[in-house]
Amino acid sequence: MQLQTLLHKVQVITTVGSLDVEVESITFDSRKVQPGVLFVAVRGVQADGHAYMAKAADVNAVAIVCEELPGEMKDNAAYVLVKDSAQALGQMASTFYDNPSAKLKLVGVTGTNGKTTSVTLLHKLFRELGYHVGLLSTVQNQINEEIIPATHTTPDAVTLNELLAKMVKAGCTHCFMEVSSHAMVQHRVAGLTFAGGVFTNITHDHLDYHGSFDEYIKAKKSFFDMLPKGAFALVNADDKRGAVMVQNTKASIHEFSLRKATEFKARIIDNTIQGLHLDVNGNEIWCKLIGAFNAYNLLGAYGVAVLLGEDPTETLTVLSALDSAAGRFDYIVSNSQVTGIIDYAHTPDALENVLNTIQQIRTPLQKVITIVGCGGNRDAAKRPVMADIACRLSDKVILTSDNPRNEEPQAILADMQKGVKPLDYKKTLSVLDRKEAIKTACMLAEPNDIILVAGKGHETYQEIQGVKYPFDDKQVLEETFQQLGK
Repeated sequence: MQLQTLLHKVQVITTVGSLDVEVESITFDSRKVQPGVLFVAVRGVQADGHAYMAKAADVNAVAIVCEELPGEMKDNAAYVLVKDSAQALGQMASTFYDNPSAKLKLVGVTGTNGKTTSVTLLHKLFRELGYHVGLLSTVQNQINEEIIPATHTTPDAVTLNELLAKMVKAGCTHCFMEVSSHAMVQHRVAGLTFAGGVFTNITHDHLDYHGSFDEYIKAKKSFFDMLPKGAFALVNADDKRGAVMVQNTKASIHEFSLRKATEFKARIIDNTIQGLHLDVNGNEIWCKLIGAFNAYNLLGAYGVAVLLGEDPTETLTVLSALDSAAGRFDYIVSNSQVTGIIDYAHTPDALENVLNTIQQIRTPLQKVITIVGCGGNRDAAKRPVMADIACRLSDKVILTSDNPRNEEPQAILADMQKGVKPLDYKKTLSVLDRKEAIKTACMLAEPNDIILVAGKGHETYQEIQGVKYPFDDKQVLEETFQQLGK
């Protein structure tokens, strides 16, 4: 594609060199530059692409897009000065792949909790309704039933458009994707055309990256600010910031709620370990998913389907038969009837939701044993809060490691221990090794007790000092039950 064509959506400040050159591919990774490649110098968290412009020119990049022209420019490359390289990257990637998002009904889901479950439900729902469907999620990406491993909640702009283009080629008519706050700040979805957006909820998370809760809210809100006229914005009216999200949106505004009279309204009739009995807009359904937080996810998915023109009754019928995403309130029952629940809950709000759900479905004689840790190199402020929540809503708490990354695991545990009140000291243990923590919980559990293993969910690794070691909470729990004869 001609460089001049690629730039037609981009706000260009100035150019140096000829724009009448052919671009064979786009990258923001200098290691992938070769002749015919357009290099975009993006300012990232770990590195600044502007430091690699000379290297890109040396290996014959056809052009370089940047926010600051280098002191020395090579004759073999064209230089394009823009205000925001990340924004330009998204716009050019969309153009390069022939604007695939405009050929799909692309729906983005954002919020602190519920994104993965929501998009997974929507992918399964629309597949069952007979459509070819794409999925972009934290757990995995999918084109119909083809699974493509996911490395980020929202892929980079080039990968994202490449995946969308493959979906179009495969005949997909719909795609449901998670939109993270990082993706909005880094303009990964720039240039995409959305048919709609969903807001699930917002609580404290990623403050290590955004700096403050206000900035985190602003990042989420910017997604709805970018929705075009003709799209829909579906928000959780029970979250007090739902109205904030859509203050400046051009999209048509719709709401769902468990507490208020809204367009999409549900009431929980019964909530058990077998699932949810719901009244949705006057229609009763049984669902396999468990907990009030999943009632919101189901209701949001129902609202999206109806807003996309699907029959309400058929939608509810299909939803009632669907399972959740991997690692989201996933449970197993041992031979001695100990229930082990594996959940991705890694924020205070998510942990409280899961534990409140367990409190609602437990019997008076069942003890709740919670295993919980906090990730390294992430928002440290939530560590004592999560420990306090676990203590408040559990009979026994085991603090342990959860992807310590480049931090010392013992230091993370020390931060969590600050949230344990003196009255809770006796029911709290700290077991650094996660496998030993799970084994300890299984040894403490008596028949009919409930063990919650929180924080990792679908993840099949433990990240320590930059290395990902194989670790699967569900597998370890199952193996431990067998070893102990539980």
